[in-house]
Amino acid sequence: MPDPTSQKHYVAPIETESIAVDAVRISDKPSNLWRDAWFDLRRRPLFWFSIVLALFFLVMALWPTLFTATPPNDDCQLSNSNGGPTDGHPLGFTFQGCDIYARIVWGSQTSLAVGLIATLISSVLGLIMGALAGFYGGWLDSVLSRIGDIFFAIPYILAAVVVMTVFRDSRSVWTLAFAIGAFAWASTARVVRAEVLRVRQADFVMASQALGQSKFKILLNHVVPNAIAPLLVVSTLGLAAAIVAEATLSFLGVGLGSDVMSWGNDIAKAQASLRVAPMALIYPSIALTLAVLAFVTLGELIRDALDPKARARR
Repeated sequence: MPDPTSQKHYVAPIETESIAVDAVRISDKPSNLWRDAWFDLRRRPLFWFSIVLALFFLVMALWPTLFTATPPNDDCQLSNSNGGPTDGHPLGFTFQGCDIYARIVWGSQTSLAVGLIATLISSVLGLIMGALAGFYGGWLDSVLSRIGDIFFAIPYILAAVVVMTVFRDSRSVWTLAFAIGAFAWASTARVVRAEVLRVRQADFVMASQALGQSKFKILLNHVVPNAIAPLLVVSTLGLAAAIVAEATLSFLGVGLGSDVMSWGNDIAKAQASLRVAPMALIYPSIALTLAVLAFVTLGELIRDALDPKARARR
């Protein structure tokens, strides 16, 4: 009988393979809202078209001499009244004999300056009012919300007409921008308040409270930076609306003085000779339309990029 201890047992080789199921990829950058939005925007040709067009008008407003060397007012000759395009004057002349192209280039300074300053005023006021109302709540929220409802019920175009009529002897870019921005902040405050109410419930806010940070410090360091995305969208769209408001007020004769170059003033002056020289009105209207289109399109694209649901539907 064979000895059981002398028998050899076959053991199959065990092949082990390390599978890193839960391994952390150190090289991958963590995703966040802004990185996802940028990844979405850079793949859309319409974004690059709108950003190039917006930058074109901004550069034109800041450095008009890069686009024309013709003085907008000093070279006006009545002999060129309503004249067509000539060498060095590609768009022709106005009723006063001024170069249309030069007035469009130099007029962009006024139109964009009013739009930018008015947007800055409305954004700052809306951010302050909306952030305080949404974060602190209670009686402060009720008071600030009712104040916002009052301003929201007043059309800012009508309010700007009243302000510019009262201050008709001291009309300037700052006066007009304040007249528009000081009455257009209510919609911005509503958007900021809604976003602050959402961010206020986040875990990092509760963690900051547990660490003993003051409410104002939490609002300033944690809540506002995480609620700034909708403000960016509203401000971009508001910039386009402010440019239109400036042109509307100037066209109605309650904006800047008639001696100030702006697209609205040029459109208002050209309507008298619309039948005999329509291009003097059409060219500044095209410039106004393209500028507004650039900022509106940019704002809508940013809004879609910052919305995960909108990105998922595409």
